[in-house]
Parts: sequence; C-alpha cells; structure tokens
Amino acid sequence: MTDWNERYTRGDTPWEKGRAAPPLLELFSRTDPGLWGCGPILVPGCGTGHDVRALATLGLPILGLDLAEEAVSRADAYAKVAHETYAHGDFLDPLWRRGKSFSAIWEHTCYCAINPARRPDYAESCAELIQSGGHLIGVFYLTPNQPGEEHQGPPFNATIDELDARFSPWFTREDGWVPENSYPGREGQEWIGIYRRK
Repeated sequence: MTDWNERYTRGDTPWEKGRAAPPLLELFSRTDPGLWGCGPILVPGCGTGHDVRALATLGLPILGLDLAEEAVSRADAYAKVAHETYAHGDFLDPLWRRGKSFSAIWEHTCYCAINPARRPDYAESCAELIQSGGHLIGVFYLTPNQPGEEHQGPPFNATIDELDARFSPWFTREDGWVPENSYPGREGQEWIGIYRRK
C-alpha cells in the first residue's frame, strides 16, 4: 500500500503540477455552473488543493480531502480564494462519510490512485455522499502507462465501459468526452465523465 504522506514528505510527487487540472478549466468553459449544484462540493484526493481553489471561484463551499496530512497542510497554507476548506481523512472510510452530503464530487487522480480492488468502495462512497440529482464529475486517467510499460500502478488503468458499469447502479451518465486540454504528457489519455445521481 502506498504511503502517500511519506511521498509528499520526500518530494516524490510527480502528479504535483502546480496548477489546476486543464480539463477542469475546460469543463468550466463548456458547462453551466449550475452543474455543481448549491454545494458543498467534495474533492477527494485533493493533494495540495489546486483544483479546490479553482472550484472555489464558483462561490460555493468546497472541501478538499486527502489521506496525506502533509498534502492537507500544504493546501491549507495557500491564501484562501473563497469558501474552501481542507481535511485529512479517508474518502473510502464509512466512518468518515457518516452524516455528510455533497451536491457534487470532483474526481481527479483519486480513482486511478486506489487499488482497483477498492473501486467498488469508491463508487459506493460517491453514491452515499452525493445528493439525489447531484453529480459525480471527473477527469479519469484511462491509460497512464505508455505502450510497453508495466501496468503495476498506481496510477492504474481504467476504461469508459468499466466506469459506466461501476457507477450505473446509482448514476446515469449525462456526458463524456476526451478533453482538448491536458497537462503535457497526458494528451489523449484522459476522459471527462459527468454522472448524475439517480
């Protein structure tokens, strides 16, 4: 099991790009802000919070959550944009989820980072936390490995068919596309999915 806090402590964070995910900014330009509901919005696996701060420009309460205390500490050190907060916790833990409710979840590199055996738990967490009519919105890393590379992960591969099947008990897919904008090196490897809670 990956020790995410230790990786932040020693600076082994190749996913840290210093800015919000380009597909998230593309999503802002292509969709109505009402897609996010009235808040709060949850960002599991938020890292140092670049996506959280981008989402905070919507003017809604945003909670960034991460397993790594060091990541949460770094995220919290940034100047606040609006109503964003950060917490250390496990998105997959039923005790953490108890009593919480969100109008939307933004997924970016959390799904691909967890062991695929825990993906059913991820889907159940989303279903429990997102209000009826709310949305799971994410940029999913489909092919993080280059041809010929070993697929040991993390990050772990995914497919659109797998995502649809994983979420279909609780969600209806409303849209999906390959983003035009990505971090360098991720072009064509990601997919934006928008799922509505039944």
